[in-house]
Amino acid sequence: MRAILHVDMDAFYASVEQQDRPELRGKPVIVGGDSRRGVVAAASYEVRKFGVRSAMPTRVALQRCPSAIVVPPRMGRYRDVSAVVFQIFADFTPLVEGLSLDEAFLDVTASQTLFGDPGEMARAIKARVRTQTGLTASVGIAHNKLLAKIASDLGKPDGLHHIEPTQVTRTLDSLPVSRLPGVGPKTGARLEQAGIHTFGDLRTASDGALAPIFGRHSSHMRARASGQDDRPVLADVAEQQVSAEETFDQDLQAPKQVRVELARLVDRVSIRLRRKQLEGSAVSIKVRRSDFTTYTRTRSFEPPTADSGTILGVAQELLERWFAEQPDSAVRLLGVGIGSLVPATQLDLFGAAASADTGALLIPDPVRVSARIDPALDEIRARFGDSAVRRASSLDRSEKNDGFTGVRRR
Repeated sequence: MRAILHVDMDAFYASVEQQDRPELRGKPVIVGGDSRRGVVAAASYEVRKFGVRSAMPTRVALQRCPSAIVVPPRMGRYRDVSAVVFQIFADFTPLVEGLSLDEAFLDVTASQTLFGDPGEMARAIKARVRTQTGLTASVGIAHNKLLAKIASDLGKPDGLHHIEPTQVTRTLDSLPVSRLPGVGPKTGARLEQAGIHTFGDLRTASDGALAPIFGRHSSHMRARASGQDDRPVLADVAEQQVSAEETFDQDLQAPKQVRVELARLVDRVSIRLRRKQLEGSAVSIKVRRSDFTTYTRTRSFEPPTADSGTILGVAQELLERWFAEQPDSAVRLLGVGIGSLVPATQLDLFGAAASADTGALLIPDPVRVSARIDPALDEIRARFGDSAVRRASSLDRSEKNDGFTGVRRR
């Protein structure tokens, strides 16, 4: 039988801040933006007692806990600590599936002859994480990924919980259905309205009760409530998309403003692509209106690229279509993503464009030639910082009127 661990760092971003800054220890700490549109990225356990949670608007969090201390995120620092934690995981098994900087599945089935039973490995991992980072982690143990994740949640914070195969029904049946991974607030509310409050209720519910909520996925959700899951732990899962998004302090009313922000986001995404030595062949945009209605639009093209100009052209096309559908809409959030990723290759800049058989957008040769400007811009940014040079399309009117050339003087 498989042995799966789910390791979840406790309040990771906030805990890193408290570890690095002793004056924050024991205090209600929020990591996130402190502007009117800021969002909570992480909440310490001290502030969670007031009902503060991740993804909550910061202003709402501060209403619930006025004494909370808001600190800005330091993603570079969190990545450094995460690298230490993931190296600890790798010392026990090569089968590590990272879900985020602070969370992973480990298949330790074949590691038991070297490191002992799963409980021994879980305790060793927790001890090493604390010794090397000063932080705590919660670990769930089970024979599949779903149960391991539920188990780690049951033990938080700094917990260790094992769901034995013979104890699955007894452990799950009394849990509130909101604890089932994949059941969000809206689905949870619909289940409650249907009289389905626990895993046991969901496990024994009829097709007639579940069909209006889950449709053709009803049997799958019933199986999940029974603790069934045959997904393998997938090591080194390839990155599916490189993206960037921005929530604005004030809604953007003018299309020209939105276009400028789109260009800035495309620049950020294309820089990341080239640094990761990746190329993509699908561009998506995300637009959220002031009423929180969110729209996504996607377009595929050939061949894959990391060229900023090409990506911007496709993104602009998608944005203009959205403008046509949603005239006079104020924009609260804007995002750009590049998907269908492949390792970067040395392209023949003067070769023929790809075949049109697929129906995807074809990149014209002159556009592909423009990719030669990107390495020069990347070199400038590497030496002087990402804000050292910007494309004219990403400058707003005031910067252009001030004689701004696109190169920041230091």
